[in-house]
Amino acid sequence: MRNPAGSEVLASRDGPLFLLTLNRPDRLNAVSLRLYERLAAELEEANRDPEIRAAVLTGRGRAFCAGADLKAHRDAPPDPEARRRYTAAGQRANRLLQTIGVPVVAAVNGPAVGAGLELALSADFAVAAEDARLRLPEIALGTFVGGGAIYTVVERVGALRAREIILLGDFFTGSEAAAMGLVNRAVPTAEVLPEARKLAARLARRAPIPVAAAKRLLREASSLSREEAMERERAALEEIFGTADWREGLAAFHEGRVARFRGA
Repeated sequence: MRNPAGSEVLASRDGPLFLLTLNRPDRLNAVSLRLYERLAAELEEANRDPEIRAAVLTGRGRAFCAGADLKAHRDAPPDPEARRRYTAAGQRANRLLQTIGVPVVAAVNGPAVGAGLELALSADFAVAAEDARLRLPEIALGTFVGGGAIYTVVERVGALRAREIILLGDFFTGSEAAAMGLVNRAVPTAEVLPEARKLAARLARRAPIPVAAAKRLLREASSLSREEAMERERAALEEIFGTADWREGLAAFHEGRVARFRGA
């Protein structure tokens, strides 16, 4: 992976795992137009690479992501065109996290505020530091949430708790987030990235075609009727029955060995 000098997102490979690191530690990895655009470009590359089976998203330094760079916004208020580019880039990066075919694990190693928490919630799984401070403060600051938070929060914790998180904008910890089901688990800070990588490695061993299908149908589930959901399941199952990976999984089960899936 190329990481040009000054890149606001670092990318690296470890076998089938793709590690993305937000790289503005002096600004607690606060988002910028360049960061969003770089993150989207890396996610698109990962989605095209059949050798990548899972991704991990984390932040460099002591924060995951402190959200919007409010100092930059204050010092140079964006004009209407700049605002449009910035919001579109943010939505694109979050949409890609949610929709790429491989599972994404957020390793929330420190504070995740506003746009930072939105990025974490766009991942399929999130492992947070127990004492990480999390918050969606946008409405309290007179602005608005983005990155799909209106539905990513609701799908995790329900509408009642989502109103508290979004409308009140209070801080809560990683441990509290795990207790309410907003993140999958909370661990000591030093264990966040190893735990996220371990989870990603497990996901990378799954057959990629069913994983992509499950991601897609789970994402669509809330908008489907029961009959529509069952029909889409049927179609996915019928397609997967014709894959080499299905035959490999069946053979591995009967032979008592680990399956070697190829994504075909």
